[in-house]
Amino acid sequence: MQGEENLQILVEPEGDSFPLMEISPCETEASEQWDYVLVADLRTQTDPRQVQQQRQFLEELRRKGFHTKMIKDQKQVFFGIRADNSIFDLYGSLLLEPEGPARHTEQAEATPVPVTTRIRIVNFVVQKNKTSAGKTFENLVKDGVFEARFPLHKGGKNLKTWAQWRGMFRKQPVDDIRDYFGEKVALYFAWLGWYTYMLVPAALTGLVVFLSGFSLFEASQISREICEAHDILMCPLGDHSRRYQRLSETCTFAKLTHLFDNDGTVVFAIFMALWATVFLEIWKRQRASVVLQWDLYVWDEDQEEMALELINCPSYKPQLHEHSYLRSTVILVLTLLMISLMIGMAHVLVVYRVLASALFSSSVLPFLEEQVTTAVVVTGALVHYVTIVIMTKVNKLVALKLCDFEKPRTFSERESRFTIRFFTLQFFAHFSSLIYIAFILGRINGHPGKSTRLAGLWKLEECHASGCMMDLFVQMAIIMGLKQTLSNCVEYLGPWLAHKWRSKRASAPARDPELRDWQRNYLLNPVNTFSLFDEFMEMMIQYGFTTIFVAAFPLAPLLALFSNLVEIRLDAIKMVRLQRRLVPRKAKDIGTWLQVLETIGVLAVIANGMVIAFTSEFIPRVVYKYRYSPCLKEANSTVDCLTGYVNHSLSVFYTKDFQDPDGIEGSENVTHCRYRDYRHPHHYTLTKKFWFLLAIRLAFVILFEHVALCIKLIAAWFVPDVPQSVKNSVLEIKYQRLCEKMRERRRLGRVRTGPQPPTPTRPTLASIFSTRSTDV
Repeated sequence: MQGEENLQILVEPEGDSFPLMEISPCETEASEQWDYVLVADLRTQTDPRQVQQQRQFLEELRRKGFHTKMIKDQKQVFFGIRADNSIFDLYGSLLLEPEGPARHTEQAEATPVPVTTRIRIVNFVVQKNKTSAGKTFENLVKDGVFEARFPLHKGGKNLKTWAQWRGMFRKQPVDDIRDYFGEKVALYFAWLGWYTYMLVPAALTGLVVFLSGFSLFEASQISREICEAHDILMCPLGDHSRRYQRLSETCTFAKLTHLFDNDGTVVFAIFMALWATVFLEIWKRQRASVVLQWDLYVWDEDQEEMALELINCPSYKPQLHEHSYLRSTVILVLTLLMISLMIGMAHVLVVYRVLASALFSSSVLPFLEEQVTTAVVVTGALVHYVTIVIMTKVNKLVALKLCDFEKPRTFSERESRFTIRFFTLQFFAHFSSLIYIAFILGRINGHPGKSTRLAGLWKLEECHASGCMMDLFVQMAIIMGLKQTLSNCVEYLGPWLAHKWRSKRASAPARDPELRDWQRNYLLNPVNTFSLFDEFMEMMIQYGFTTIFVAAFPLAPLLALFSNLVEIRLDAIKMVRLQRRLVPRKAKDIGTWLQVLETIGVLAVIANGMVIAFTSEFIPRVVYKYRYSPCLKEANSTVDCLTGYVNHSLSVFYTKDFQDPDGIEGSENVTHCRYRDYRHPHHYTLTKKFWFLLAIRLAFVILFEHVALCIKLIAAWFVPDVPQSVKNSVLEIKYQRLCEKMRERRRLGRVRTGPQPPTPTRPTLASIFSTRSTDV
């Protein structure tokens, strides 16, 4: 092979001499001995300045106890890095309990260092390492001195079996994931698996609630009245519709709306509030059990980071906690400005929908004129999805800049603050449009004859003739469907195509097995600090869709369940087969994401209560049934209590009050039309029914939120965060350690027994007085 003739393998000698010396391929060590690999372009070897910087960087690593080796192929230069065992001994001794018994030290010395620990320490030192000019590895990458760094994929046979589609319904090997990728990744898959498992009852309940609407598809009194209302003419909804529409024409949409806007919606919303609490509480219990099994229950992340800093630099001094009110104020103002921008993007979507209504109404396609509202909702959802994709990149950049400005003390603190800021911005990017549709759309439009207009020209859009719940349902179904399907396709096809492209452009595989292994790892897709973060963020947004507006979209848990079954396998295939090995990270929980989940749970209670109160027809139906219903007049009547509700919920508008009544099709024989509101038929002011209904809506929101939050608190109290078995195990460990210390102290006391000088006794008050009297 042509590349093999020029193959050079250079290894660092055990002495202090440098540069590296050349040896033959047969003398190479096994690939398992090398913890980490640095890669540079082969052209850097023709530049003396870049070669010097590479040597300075490697020399600094050698001074810290690392061994290196260089291998060249046709296009790249590979630098293998192996840490000396003394580094790991130092790591173990730094993290031992100061008052721990002696036998723990012996066990620590006898126990081999886990591969994940080796990689984590080597990665930290390489990341912090600097040349004599003060340049870090990232600086050298920008200068073209190095190209990449990564740990090697080694072993993991069980994970290769796990990362297959046929293993979709098998139990996840969490312990194997932990031994290969570290605790952080293992906890992610453990949490994702538990979340997916808990979605099963939520999905089944939502499906039952949705299908129960089919039992009333034809029997619903409201749908029957709408379908039979051939003599009721509805006022034109907007400028795009210049004709009167018979209420019976909305029969199909009315029946569809009743599938997810029925009495079961309230029960399902309360169920989901309880479900979210039980899900989190039981996850906390599982997490405690797993972490205790991993011996990380009392692990301290700050101590871990300080130990790594001391290994890298013995003169390291911890950065003290600081707080700047000025810096916090600036960050708060900038965050609020970004949130305002997100809300402004929602207003841009409103403008789009208004302009789209005017455009579709004048379209040459006749079917668009009949379904303008539906077309506007669907295209608006598509535009919203594109906006989300764009703003996600902007939000990540802004959140990073805010974190850099805040100057967090440690990496974990930086990650936590970045998580909070990025999620906050993402929340408004994803849900601002849904909030507008749920609580604003159709409520600030005025009334026929006096409509609110954008820039005085275009009339604001209104809800569908069958109600606003239909618009919210369609918006959620499209956005969540696109997020789950397109995101999963891009998430898999992107890395797969990138890996195929990199492999196609690569040079021929080397004969040397070690170099071939390094080449194979290099051709995998690169990873970064956001690789796992992005997976968590995707799941948090999905969790928000599953819980926050679930009252309007009961099928959200079912869609999330199917998506997660695919997501687990996609993540496994990416990490094991398509990406370079993630640097293992230690963790005893999912960190700030738990606070995010708890926040989403509270927001879900508030949002679902407001959707039921203000968007759904549940409250108006209940008020009519117990205040205006014909059943109140006849106690034993067989008449449906909702008879006459449709006519009761529609106000009257006289066509003579239109600004341009002749411009409406068929206006010659029409004296009045109906619209959804509670207004007087002549002066069009709000009636007492409206204000009474508003008071009931507000009372329901308060009652619903208090009941749901009380249920959440009771469930949180009833299900302890930590199982009693875990508490007892921790208690037993503490007891055993104390007993061992007592035995050690007694053993040392017996060793010291023998001729001992008399122990001086403390003089008593009587002896002092007796001595003084004798002297006298």
